[in-house]
Amino acid sequence: MARIVILKSGESIEHELLRDETVIGRHPECHIQIESNMVSRRHARVVREGDKFFVEDMKSGNGTGLNGQRIESRVQLNHDDRIKLGPMLLRFVDSSAAPSPTNLAATATIAARGPQVDFTEEGDDSALITSTLDAGSSRYGTLEVQPQAKLKAVIEISKALAGTVELERLLPRILDTLFTVFAAADRGCILLKDPATGQMAPRAMKHRRGDEDETVKLSRTIVRTVLEQKTGILSADAVTDEKFNASESIANFTIRSMMCVPLLGLDGEPLGLIHVDTQNAAKKFTKDDLDLLTAVAGQAALAYETARLIASYLEKQKSDNEMKIAAEVQRALLPEHLPQAAGYEFFASYESAQAVGGDYYDCLILPDDKVCLAFGDVAGKGVPASLVMSRLSSVVQNTLEFVQDVGEAAARINSHMCANAVEGRFVTFVLGIIDLKTNELSLVIAGHMSPMIRKVDGTIEEFPEEIVGLPVGVIHGMTFDVARRKIEPGETVVIYTDGVSEAMNAAQQLYGDERLRELVKKGSPRPSQLGAAILADVKRHAAGFQQNDDITLMVFGREAATADAQ
Repeated sequence: MARIVILKSGESIEHELLRDETVIGRHPECHIQIESNMVSRRHARVVREGDKFFVEDMKSGNGTGLNGQRIESRVQLNHDDRIKLGPMLLRFVDSSAAPSPTNLAATATIAARGPQVDFTEEGDDSALITSTLDAGSSRYGTLEVQPQAKLKAVIEISKALAGTVELERLLPRILDTLFTVFAAADRGCILLKDPATGQMAPRAMKHRRGDEDETVKLSRTIVRTVLEQKTGILSADAVTDEKFNASESIANFTIRSMMCVPLLGLDGEPLGLIHVDTQNAAKKFTKDDLDLLTAVAGQAALAYETARLIASYLEKQKSDNEMKIAAEVQRALLPEHLPQAAGYEFFASYESAQAVGGDYYDCLILPDDKVCLAFGDVAGKGVPASLVMSRLSSVVQNTLEFVQDVGEAAARINSHMCANAVEGRFVTFVLGIIDLKTNELSLVIAGHMSPMIRKVDGTIEEFPEEIVGLPVGVIHGMTFDVARRKIEPGETVVIYTDGVSEAMNAAQQLYGDERLRELVKKGSPRPSQLGAAILADVKRHAAGFQQNDDITLMVFGREAATADAQ
């Protein structure tokens, strides 16, 4: 059985829908008569087609609304839909669709689909304003006005909001407290500024009576005035004022008195606003009430900002913990131990500029007494670079398990990195294989700086630019030139990222390749000592200035004592 329920003054009047067409309006001949001068003579009709019902406006003066939205054509009705005819609220009940109607709680809530606010600019909204109060001059209004009432209200809202740090719970509590402070309030809502769009969006709403329409109507002009001028506004009795009889927007407000004040942040800028209104003509708000609401709004804004800061802090803590885990995962991708090969020593160090980074190195023991050295620098820093780095690590290990020719391995690694590559995320890369039997180093340099080779006499040798190819992940199907050189006893090889050479101090001076060459020349031939000396010198140059890029270093060499043994 379907019926229309008229909600009026807390009572429910039911009308069964027994006809194929049920006309609703003010005229006595209507099937459902509503006595209100804001309802048209023949306002709307409900049409039955089979087991479905539809509502249609009949060119009424104040329009027909459905669930807070004005309708322009026939719309199908569903169980518990709200129909608004001017100021009158009706509910459509279909017993076949649900066993019982929805019970509307009379406490402040944040609706699942969001509180509904209807903005309008029709009519001369400025004439509604009977009093204003500059909220920007003082967070708590004019202190000499109602000091005892203000103190009591501020204490009341402080007690109500104490310990509440969840924004979803805080905003309804603010409205609940306001309804305690202002016994005449019938409806209230809180709008907050959306940080993404800068627009005001409803976040919480409260109705004193459970049969109220869920929609609160606000004047866009008043909202704009409150926010731009940081001014609290008190309205007049707009419904009975002759100046507004022809204004549909005012008629639809169905309010007798209204207050609207800004929620000001610590910087004095509006975070949002609080709107409170009453439909009781005998209990209009006064200028003292406006001043009192301004004081309460100041404390509410402070509580909101505190909750928002706590929420931001907790979110940052969560993010920091996740980044800490990500850093541990990335560290696990680097070799736990460097190779132990007779006659050779290996050293490596990795320091990311952020929690995670895009530098990479690896050392793999291959069959037939060979050692593979992989070294890379992903374009960029942070999480995106670290994801590319993790993929490179997997690709290198999988490729070298089956391919031990350095040129072919580099080509396959490049092809894998080009597949589904993210634009701009290329990798400068060095791949080398040392044959421990012949002491020959086979090397591919893909867009990276040439390694520095420190000879026994202290001079520095670098590979020519002609053999340096494009970075990995740029062009699919690339081939790479292979440089081969025997590592002599006592020689040391240094591979580094630009985080070393471009380390900066407070004077914006770079560490530089030349300073690195001089240090390598004069440093110890032992890789562990030379590597530690380079890192210490880079830090000395930076002198505590914030690290701008990942600093990664690999040093390896052949022991000088091996020459005597051979």
